[in-house]
Amino acid sequence: MTHKVILNLYQGNQMSQIIHVVFPCQEGKGPELIEILSEALADTRAFEGCESIEVYSDDSNPDTVVLWEKFAVKANHQAYLQWRMDTGLPELLAPVLAGNLQVTYLDSHDI
Repeated sequence: MTHKVILNLYQGNQMSQIIHVVFPCQEGKGPELIEILSEALADTRAFEGCESIEVYSDDSNPDTVVLWEKFAVKANHQAYLQWRMDTGLPELLAPVLAGNLQVTYLDSHDI
């Protein structure tokens, strides 16, 4: 009985959108990007639909910074990206980036 109730609750709720973002940085610039993000992500966390955001880097490759984001729905994240474009974040990040961001929208599978 409990499992059925949980299943019904699960089916009634839309899953959050998970987003994986990779920032390829110029050599030695990964820590600088993390510093920029430490200030910028306060606004991200306050953006409509943002449920969480975490920042990761690898000790063996500190110039690749990864964000693991969770938004209520994909449309919230797309609106957020547009807002970031409109408010000049790309220009702020350009001096530290070595290439384009890699943004991947991940779907959850109930298995």
